[in-house]
Amino acid sequence: MLTTIKSKDMKVTVCARGAELQSIQSSDGTEYLWQGDPAYWTSHAPNIFPYVARLTDGKFLHKGSTYGFGNHGLVRYAELAVVERSQDSVTYELVSDENTLRQYPFAFRYTMRYRVNGNRLEMQTTVENTGSERMYFAVGGHPGFNVPLENGLSFSDYVIEFDEPADPYRIKLADSGAVTPGQERYALEESRRIRLSHSLFDHDAIVLHHMAKKVTIKAETGSRSITVCYPDFRYLGLWHKPKTDAPYLCVEPWTSLPSREGIVETLALQSDLLFLDPGKRYQTAWWIEITG
Repeated sequence: MLTTIKSKDMKVTVCARGAELQSIQSSDGTEYLWQGDPAYWTSHAPNIFPYVARLTDGKFLHKGSTYGFGNHGLVRYAELAVVERSQDSVTYELVSDENTLRQYPFAFRYTMRYRVNGNRLEMQTTVENTGSERMYFAVGGHPGFNVPLENGLSFSDYVIEFDEPADPYRIKLADSGAVTPGQERYALEESRRIRLSHSLFDHDAIVLHHMAKKVTIKAETGSRSITVCYPDFRYLGLWHKPKTDAPYLCVEPWTSLPSREGIVETLALQSDLLFLDPGKRYQTAWWIEITG
């Protein structure tokens, strides 16, 4: 089921499956969100919970038992219920059940709220531990954006510009997408910019740590841009399908990292995961702004 919310400046459509964004349009009908061309990548903007990216061998351990789920967790594959809706906002909910507990042994309530406010799409994620033991998890987003945004421009005309100088580190990833030991400084042009080229992603995602908390995709000669702000997230992934000329860019705020190479993780021992004790709640917010 699709739900559309809007303001005078933008219209947003969301699907109940995964509570996934399907469209972000400006008032003149320009589409900013990647539309899932199967030649490159069929998704639009998966929501990430309770794990980021890949588990080694698709598995993790908890209290001596083995569990597992697909890439980026449970939510992206589930049908979520609409629990609140208005002209400018919609809230989706996923509650743990027998199916989720077979894959992830924690009782939870996950909600995703979208609200349009002028030219800004605000997103609020809430996770509640409804069980009787400490739960371990991650959250994140994976929106893909059309690049270029205007006729006459190309992918390489665009830059990723952080709102303040940064000296980030790049997380090392194996060919499998798993984390490998060590980090390396990732040089930014003038400490703020990355110039886009398709070859940037020949070795999969660029995952940064210690970076600024707001980034804009823009072209110096263009009038349209996209800004993503993610104040509570520790990592930022930048990606398109490797070794292609894919005309999109994913901007992915993550709270945590994927599994380490060759290690089936024990969630309670993975140091960068979030955790909640019984009855507690976690909430975070981030947003996307469009201009032009």
